[in-house]
Amino acid sequence: MDINNLFSVKGKVVLVTGGSRGIGEMIATGYVAGGAKVYISSRSKDVCDKVSKRVLCSVFRSPSRVYRTLNPLPRIVRVSFEILVFETEIARVLMRYLGGFADLDVLINNAGANWAATIAEYPDESFQKVINLNLNRIFSLTQASLPLLAAKSTTENPSSVINIGSIDGIRVRLPSPHLSSTIYPIVHHLASVPQVPLHETYAYSASKAALHHMTRVMAGHLGHQGITVNAIAPGAFPSKMMKATLAKFKEEIVASVPLARIGSPEDIAGKLGFGVRKLGPREFHLPFP
Repeated sequence: MDINNLFSVKGKVVLVTGGSRGIGEMIATGYVAGGAKVYISSRSKDVCDKVSKRVLCSVFRSPSRVYRTLNPLPRIVRVSFEILVFETEIARVLMRYLGGFADLDVLINNAGANWAATIAEYPDESFQKVINLNLNRIFSLTQASLPLLAAKSTTENPSSVINIGSIDGIRVRLPSPHLSSTIYPIVHHLASVPQVPLHETYAYSASKAALHHMTRVMAGHLGHQGITVNAIAPGAFPSKMMKATLAKFKEEIVASVPLARIGSPEDIAGKLGFGVRKLGPREFHLPFP
């Protein structure tokens, strides 16, 4: 068994949505460092260009100089489109940027949005926008990508779809001061599991829970086409989406994590390498940290 080759992403063609910031940029950096050709999507061409340069500089300045052993050299390419309004546009975009390769090895559905408000004040428009981006568009993009994913896939070396879920789609922290004594024993048991500060992110939590289950359904139906479908559920990572939360609750979040830290780029890269390994699982959930 060649362990190094088992988890290798060298030469793979990867599309990372929302790849210009936060976890998306960490994902892109990890794949580029591993020798993949990475496409990152964002609405802004300028942002994509800046991130592309930053990622390449990070990889090529790495003390390990891993890139010297890679042939061809790793590349990162920007793809600008508005993921919320692509319906028919996405197929054209995919063929324009990826069609020349006639295949796509890995699709990372990372783009997402969040909105927090009290239940009494939560706008319907915002709820629908979050659900649309975090769930509907992931289905649409995966659907449009199937011909490219299936083009090169084999039973021994399947293509991969990885959906970026969230720990908030798995667990909820209940406001303990308002608990009744009848449910306290249940909640006391749940309290032994690391929790995150309570936020009223109704659409976000619902969309991620739905995404986790949609991943299971996709995995069951796409496996026979040589396409594995996996989901991971990250906890707290340094990102624009988490900036305000970490500024206010970082100590509490860190205290709730067994390793006493938030996530790192190495954490996310390692989990994604596991998800695209040869003969990988059809579907798995990996909440972390």
